[in-house]
Amino acid sequence: MRQETPTALRQRRFPEFYRVHHQPVFRALTATIGDRELAQEATDEAMTRAYQRWSAVSGYDNAPGWVYRVGLNWARSRLRKQSREFLLDAPPDAPVDQPLPDPDVERALRELPLEARTLVVLRHLMDWSYEDIAETLEIPVGTAKSRLHRVMADLRQKLEERA
Repeated sequence: MRQETPTALRQRRFPEFYRVHHQPVFRALTATIGDRELAQEATDEAMTRAYQRWSAVSGYDNAPGWVYRVGLNWARSRLRKQSREFLLDAPPDAPVDQPLPDPDVERALRELPLEARTLVVLRHLMDWSYEDIAETLEIPVGTAKSRLHRVMADLRQKLEERA
């Protein structure tokens, strides 16, 4: 019986990775970007790149974080290109198709800058650790904690002002 190579074994594991992580990454990108269609394209692009580099990506401690980061960077690039081409009349701040339970929270989240929204989504919607967030965003853990603390304080203040 011929033994599988490590590369062939890892390639067989990609479908399981895709099945488990596609939807959570898609939901996180949708909440971060605020545009369901762009988030779907970004998720698909990131998963394709993960498959192409699966021999390396499969060894990462936080492979879903890598996929999220690739998708977010791809979406940012697409948004920059669209704004340069004047294809967008306004930023993609349309509500997400799967709204948060509280419309005030959703509205306040959408008002945050993309980087701040990313922190909140990864920590509170994806339930990621500070370490996973820091690794994904390529920042120190302490920076992730302090930025998220500031963002959450801002969110609380906005919500209190609306109450």
